[in-house]
Amino acid sequence: MIKNKPPQRAIVSGIGVTSAIGQGKNNFLSALLNGTTSFAVMQREGRQFGCDNTAESHPGSAFLGAEIAQLEIPDNIPHRLLRSMSFSAKVALATLNEAWYEAQLEHMDPQRIGLIVGGSNIQQRELTLCQDKYRGRETFIRPSYAMSFMDTDLCGLCTEQFDIKGFAHTHGGASASGQLAVIQAIEAVLSGQVDVCIALGALMDISYWECQAFRTMGAMGSNRFAAEPARACRPFDKLSDGFIYGESCAALVIERENMPGREAIEPYAMFKGWALSLDGNRNPNSSAAGERRVISEALTRAGVKAAEMDYINPHGTGSNLGDKNELAAIGACNLSGAKINTTKSIIGHGLSAAGAVEMVAALLQMREQVLHPCGNLESPVDPCFNWVLSDAETHHIRNALCLSYGFGGLNSAVCLQRV
Repeated sequence: MIKNKPPQRAIVSGIGVTSAIGQGKNNFLSALLNGTTSFAVMQREGRQFGCDNTAESHPGSAFLGAEIAQLEIPDNIPHRLLRSMSFSAKVALATLNEAWYEAQLEHMDPQRIGLIVGGSNIQQRELTLCQDKYRGRETFIRPSYAMSFMDTDLCGLCTEQFDIKGFAHTHGGASASGQLAVIQAIEAVLSGQVDVCIALGALMDISYWECQAFRTMGAMGSNRFAAEPARACRPFDKLSDGFIYGESCAALVIERENMPGREAIEPYAMFKGWALSLDGNRNPNSSAAGERRVISEALTRAGVKAAEMDYINPHGTGSNLGDKNELAAIGACNLSGAKINTTKSIIGHGLSAAGAVEMVAALLQMREQVLHPCGNLESPVDPCFNWVLSDAETHHIRNALCLSYGFGGLNSAVCLQRV
């Protein structure tokens, strides 16, 4: 009699992260647990109105955000590549490098490794600067622009640097892109398409055009806290009036559990269940019903009861409607007893990268069994939930739920379980 084989499970074997509060998982976690932030008037060229695109040139467009102060490029990345790279590409390579070597992928068959880059339209600031520079003398534009304006350039650069030969593509899902990349990577390894798949939440490098459009829409926070930028990012707080941008990027190495030759790898966690749903809605407004549905489906697939969920890392952008709808969905799924904190309150909203970066935050907290504080959560819109407030808390985390939503009615949820 042939016994049924146990179902295959996917695990996380390596992670890399870069954000405004720190590069590398150790620096990132330390800053999270200390509640360290770096919000200020953004200074990166192309983020403000004016002739030189800086905050000083036009104080009226002083968009707030969190920017990476200094990016350390690993020594093994050739300088010849760096000359023609966008900022998003440089951050992607540096971030992937950390995850790659932690997971010891240099010993794997390159044809059995895949890459999914979460994000679309991720290099807007670089494109704006390049077009402004060559306007009126277009024939002198650098030839590499023909490649670099495409988001797939990140795929080409990463696969060339790390000799990835399974497959590589981008996956756009607005602010849910990072988590969608994770879900696609899970399914790629469980289906046997590859043995290992890297999900990269790419840094969305926005320009003043996107900042202004987001603010005009009401999605990006106003100038209410212009004189006190550290107080501006406040998801789930009554004084919040929109998201505050934050540069970030994350890479997660996903593989099947118990692969031969990988016994020395210590997994961060396993994926117990995940789900996607659509609201059938082009607009940016969220749907409590759609979010409730995707949470319920993920829990059902995971076989995890609501009472067994220890921790939730929510989408929580700081949108008045979005935050209230998300809490309504969490409450409707009987999850109000789970501990909740919001990573965006410390690092800002990474847009396309958010879902991947916040999953890295959840994994690091699961490993340490400590939850980071919430920034600026002084008056929760609903105090009945189990919030982590201004101080880090020791907490037993076996099951965690990560939520991510995007414009266009995209809803996603992933259940993690400690190994």
